[in-house]
Amino acid sequence: MSERTYLLPLWIRLWHWTNALLIIVLTVTGVSLHFADPKLPLVEFSLAARIHDIAGLALVAAYAFFALANIVTGNWWQYVPKPPGVIDRCLKQARWYVWGIFRGEPHPFPVTLQNNFNTLQSLIYWAIMYLAMPLLLLTGLIFLFPEFAPDRLFGMDGLLPVAVLHYLTGAAIVMFMIAHIYLGSTGNTVGAMYKTMITGWHEH
Repeated sequence: MSERTYLLPLWIRLWHWTNALLIIVLTVTGVSLHFADPKLPLVEFSLAARIHDIAGLALVAAYAFFALANIVTGNWWQYVPKPPGVIDRCLKQARWYVWGIFRGEPHPFPVTLQNNFNTLQSLIYWAIMYLAMPLLLLTGLIFLFPEFAPDRLFGMDGLLPVAVLHYLTGAAIVMFMIAHIYLGSTGNTVGAMYKTMITGWHEH
C-alpha cells in the first residue's frame, strides 16, 4: 500500500492553476499579436490585444500574490538548491531525465515534505520565477504604459529592446511550460503528479 504525504497546500494549487491558465491565454493572444495575419487569425488582433492586456495585469497580480505568499509561508526555501553537491546532484538528475527514466531506474531524489523539488528543478524554477517572470511582467507593463519607456536605449528606440526582452522571456516561459507539462507525467504513474497538483496529496 502506498504512503501519502500532504505536499501542496491549497494556496499553491490555486495559484498554480491560475498561473497556468493565464500563461496559456497570454501565449495564444501573444502569438496572435506577434504573428498577425488578417487572412488567418488565431485570435482577431484588437480582441487579442484587449485579452492580452487584461490577462497580463491578472498575471502581475498573481505573481505579487505568489511572491508575498512564498515569503510569509517560507515556501521560498523550496526554490533554493541546498549545498553541498549541487552540481553533482544536477548532473545525476539530468542523467535520470534523459536516460534512467527510460530504463525504469528509481528517481534519484524522491519528493519529500522538506524538498518538493530536486536540485535541478530548484535551479530552473528559481530562474523562471525570480528572473524570467519579473522581466516578462516588467517589459509587459512598459508596453502597456509606454510613457514610462525611455526615448532611446542602446542607441535604439526605447521600446525596441523592451520588445525583444518581452518576446525572449515569453518564449523561454512557453518552452518551460511545455517541458513542465511533459515532466509532470514522469511520476509513479502518468497522472500521479497532476493528481497531486489537484488534491495536494503525493503518493510514494
